[in-house]
Formats: sequence, structure tokens, C-alpha cells
Amino acid sequence: MTFSEIARISDDTERVSAVYDIFNEEKRLASKSAQVEFLTTIRIISRYLKPGSKILDLGAGTGAYSLYLAKAGHSLSAVDLVEKHVLSIRQKIAEQPDLDILALQGTALDLSAFAAGSFDLVLCLGPLYHLDSRQSQQRCLEEIRRVCKPDGHIACAFINNDMVIATESLRYNSSFLLEDSYDHSTFKVEDFPFVFHTVEACRVVLREGGLRILTEAASDGLSELMAEKINSLDDASWERWLQYHFYTCEKPEFLGSSNHLLFVCANDK
Repeated sequence: MTFSEIARISDDTERVSAVYDIFNEEKRLASKSAQVEFLTTIRIISRYLKPGSKILDLGAGTGAYSLYLAKAGHSLSAVDLVEKHVLSIRQKIAEQPDLDILALQGTALDLSAFAAGSFDLVLCLGPLYHLDSRQSQQRCLEEIRRVCKPDGHIACAFINNDMVIATESLRYNSSFLLEDSYDHSTFKVEDFPFVFHTVEACRVVLREGGLRILTEAASDGLSELMAEKINSLDDASWERWLQYHFYTCEKPEFLGSSNHLLFVCANDK
């Protein structure tokens, strides 16, 4: 199925599932360059965890974060819209039955399966890639705030509109700059197959959702743009590159130079 065909699908679950028939979530974090996003996110959210935290992994994909955090001693509820992702998580749970993970298929717009104030930390590391209206984005944040404890924390990820243009044109498609996938005046990228935000637009979404931003990070930095070079590094150089990324990723001047953005927020506004 092509992206044009997927765009015509009206049902949200069917459309998002079709997108992930093209993008393999299971293999997404396999390379050195792709691991930067995962390791940065874990490093930052760990600041806000206490032993035995209850965590909601919303938009859990195939469970990379849920499994890592459960192995660290936390209690996880993993929710994803895509059925095959949930089945993958359940298979991994079956192979490691000592892990405290509940895997459910569900939408970020309806968390009625969970009581108010259930979680110390809510991870929203995928849903905002797909919610293309302000109404749906705010509904998602409203539900997240409800199930998060008043003194809890919420981590949200976005795809950075401005870096997408650089990555698409310099890595994937040399004709991109001359095509019509973005507004040639404003540089706003078409919101498909993902939804794209500028750094400031991310802040607006979160603040309008009643969240107080504590940490902002360029979660993968130059990793997608420079993937081939990063993947070719020897292990010692890779470790040094990772430390350099950690050094720069929260600097304001580096924030926009990243395909993925991470915001950790307080639920006390």
C-alpha cells in the first residue's frame, strides 16, 4: 500500500496500522545512530523516576521502553493503537514472565481503562506523531494529565518539522527541496505520514494542555542525518560520540538540530 492510499483511509486505527506496515518499529532502534534517541530518552526520564515507579507507556510500539524500564524494577502499562505491536509486546512478556508489564491495545484519546492519578510517569513518545488536530492533541494531553499523579511527570516526544527538511533533502531525497511536500514560503512540512512541529509549536501544544515544561532535549540530534557516518564508528568512537551528544542535547542552541524532540513536564500546573 502506498502513502497516497494510506492517506485516504478514514479509520484512525487502520491508517496508523498501515503506516507501521511500512515503517518497521521492531527494527527502528537497532543501529548505533538509532540508539541515540533511545539512550537519551532513558537517561533523561530516569531523573524523574523513583524505585518501583508506576509508568504508562502510551504509544509503546513493540515495547522497547516498557521492557527496559520493567527490567529496571518499575511497573509498566504499555498501550499501543497497532494490534501487531501489542502482540509483539505480549510475546516478549511471555518469554520473561517475571516482568511487571500489562500490554493493551488502545487509543491515546481514551484512557478510561485507568483510574485518575494511577501513574508516577506517563510516556507519550509516539501518539503526538499522529494526532493532526489541536482538538485531538489536547484530548490526548487531557487524558494523560488525568491518569498521571498530581506530583507526577509526563514525557512527550515530537518530530521536528525544521530538521525533517534537512534530513529529507540531504539524506533521503535530493529532489525534496523542489517538490511540494512542504510550503515553500513557511517551510511547514505536510503532516503525513507523521505530524511535524517546530520547537516553539511543541511548547505551545504542551502549555495549552496545562503542562509545565521542565526539560527540553534534542533526543536524537544529528543521528538520522548523519546515520551512515555514526554507524561506521568503532565502539570507542561511538561511545565518545554518545557522550558528546549528551553534552549538547539539552543546550538551547542545539535543540532544533534534531529529528525528534523530548519534553518532560510536570503535572502540577
